[in-house]
Amino acid sequence: MRLCFLVEEQYRHDGMPREVIAQLGAWGHAVDIIRPGRALLPLTSALTAGDHDAWVLKTVSGGPGLTLLEAAAHTGLTTVNDVRAIRGVRDKALAAVIARTHGLPVPVTYAAARAEEFARIPEAEFPLVVKPADGSSGRAVRLVRDPGELTAPGPGHEPVTGLLIAQPYVPNSGTDLKVYSVAGELYATERRSPLHPGHAVRERHVPLSAEVARITAETGAAFGLDLYGVDVLYGPDGPVVVDINDFPSFRQVPDAVARVSAAVLRLARRDPGTLTPPPLPVPVAVPAQPAAR
Repeated sequence: MRLCFLVEEQYRHDGMPREVIAQLGAWGHAVDIIRPGRALLPLTSALTAGDHDAWVLKTVSGGPGLTLLEAAAHTGLTTVNDVRAIRGVRDKALAAVIARTHGLPVPVTYAAARAEEFARIPEAEFPLVVKPADGSSGRAVRLVRDPGELTAPGPGHEPVTGLLIAQPYVPNSGTDLKVYSVAGELYATERRSPLHPGHAVRERHVPLSAEVARITAETGAAFGLDLYGVDVLYGPDGPVVVDINDFPSFRQVPDAVARVSAAVLRLARRDPGTLTPPPLPVPVAVPAQPAAR
């Protein structure tokens, strides 16, 4: 197969997708890489030539890659994930509405262009978790304990522009559960919550309960995702979904590179398979490279 990966500079040296690209090449597939922020792309020829079996997106929220992927889909090219599903989760305000209308356990969500507008939320709903609607990787997420903190600078005095969302804080142990779906196969990992940086948590693969597995599968079905991650907290009333990501890092997933690579191929053929995919080829070793500065 011939695949095209759209990779933002931020992810250039990440295992996802660098090692996946290397694995696909080792299996004999041709992979072209486009870096949306640095490449000149002849749209009219590249997108209409039909030279690729599928296009795969690994970019930051708000980056130019999603527009290119949407253009590819518009010309009839296969995309991984489905481009309509990606748009649904990249906008966290939109994602909250989609999730609620499908009955998923997500917090009540408010949106505003300025943080101080959240002061109108009833004080009984504080503390709030405030974050950019187009955020990713925990960027600019903060815990606001009372209305007076809304005008205080965010973490690291980081400027935030664009739409913001706010959700009542879900009391929890300080440990997040990250559940990954690899074209139907589900894996759960524990990690430290970005709201509890002082809480010591060893990131590890953990068993997945039937309830959280059901919620994760329903999330994928609601958004139309195949490769995705769901952040879950255990609150006083049970599991709560606090974030959804397309093509995440898949950290701690056993044989993640081989599994994700095989899933990309099945999805490129429009054959997602079943919850138990066929045996995977042996992964290829990829030499470590220095992180981007």
